[in-house]
Amino acid sequence: MPVAPAPAAPGHLAENVVHFARLLRGAGLAVGPDRVHTALAALQVAGLHSRQDFHAVLGACLIDRVEHRVLFDQAFLLFWREPEPVANLLTGLPLNTDLTDPARPPRAENRRLTDALLPPAAVQPLADADLDPGEPAQVDGGWADGDALRQADFDTMTADEWRAAQRLLLQLRGLFERLPTRRSRPAARPGVPDWRATLRQMARHGGELHGLSWLKPRDKPAPLVVLADISGSMSRYSRMLLHFAHALGQGQGQGQAAGRVESFVFGIRLTRITRLLKHRDPDLAMGQVVRAVADWSGGTRITTSLHDFNQRWARRVLSSQATVLLISDGLEHGDTTALAFEMERLHKSCRRLIWLNPLLRFAQFEPRAGGIKAMLPHVDHFLPAHNLHSLADLVQVLGGRGSSLTPHRH
Repeated sequence: MPVAPAPAAPGHLAENVVHFARLLRGAGLAVGPDRVHTALAALQVAGLHSRQDFHAVLGACLIDRVEHRVLFDQAFLLFWREPEPVANLLTGLPLNTDLTDPARPPRAENRRLTDALLPPAAVQPLADADLDPGEPAQVDGGWADGDALRQADFDTMTADEWRAAQRLLLQLRGLFERLPTRRSRPAARPGVPDWRATLRQMARHGGELHGLSWLKPRDKPAPLVVLADISGSMSRYSRMLLHFAHALGQGQGQGQAAGRVESFVFGIRLTRITRLLKHRDPDLAMGQVVRAVADWSGGTRITTSLHDFNQRWARRVLSSQATVLLISDGLEHGDTTALAFEMERLHKSCRRLIWLNPLLRFAQFEPRAGGIKAMLPHVDHFLPAHNLHSLADLVQVLGGRGSSLTPHRH
């Protein structure tokens, strides 16, 4: 049955609604022609009496999930404040208005929305002077091939490489180590007899024994606690690792169930962000974290933050089966005696303590700093965390298959 044409809208409204739907589609929302047709028909019925009514009609017709509401609101604010320049961007026409005008709304916190608004030329790759020696060169368009992308440093990635790296995170398998519990579950292979199930089966067959039922131990994923340093030198690495923690908590890895993940960030002070990372959209979740944390990309006080965690949160979120991921460069100033005490206390409160340090990306790295010397004796694994290849090694450790990896060096 042919679809009826969309109702005519006054002026250029219908054309602008189509451009707005393209913007949402470019930002990752599933907005098809059917929803645009429905929106235009609904606008004919509801009218254009107020901006609030117009926003409500488009929201009801173009999105169908509550987690898309924040992204839709941002796009609505950016587009319908002055839709013509944005429409020119989407159709390839020249832009006559400066998007850097202070009177315009700020850049959206969602990277997909920002990239959908701006033309490709607006996203400039890093200059050659900003790249570390020995890092792979960028290819045309900012994309690198798979091997080069896995070796690229998070701190020198372009916006396109950053998004590609986030997608590759979802391909990591076996993120949680499975730990046995005291409970049991039915098993198909012979093992421990399940006498209750066997008797129930005999009762259904008149008391005849047709075969035994079996049990095997029930396992569960090991809980994970993330402590991420968000100081100026660590913010770029911690941001990617928080995306990694978000994927773990949402169960977005291939064949991976959601596990129990507690996340904290620290700079000058410690902040719990577990609830903020519950949002299914990783970009919006990270935007909430950045807004909620006042000391992002500031200074760092590792000793004070670890003391706060041990004093207030360790008994709430840690157990004898928990794994702690500590993400920091370990560059603490002043006396490190208290730092060694807090690290020892943290190590004794968990099953494994894994320290991820981006400084290990340098081949000439040696643990000479006082903070690093104080922390190293109290960790089970000392690993780099500067690219996707290092995160793949981390997955092996988290899955209990990291015995072949190099442990920490004293």
